[in-house]
Amino acid sequence: MASARKIVGQAASKGPSPSVIKEMIYGISLGLAAGFFWKMYHWSSQRRTREFYDLLDKGEISVVVDE
Repeated sequence: MASARKIVGQAASKGPSPSVIKEMIYGISLGLAAGFFWKMYHWSSQRRTREFYDLLDKGEISVVVDE
């Protein structure tokens, strides 16, 4: 019984294992990469919308069908 307490006490005092830290780093990295690509998608979408309305204001394009 004393040896079981000693093992549990040692495991608790060491802190997180290296694999847990690696998983946290991997998760943070993947989250940042996904967020970056999501933001790039939104910037692209905003740019296309802004270009459309700029062309519409200049009269270069029209949304009315020619008859």
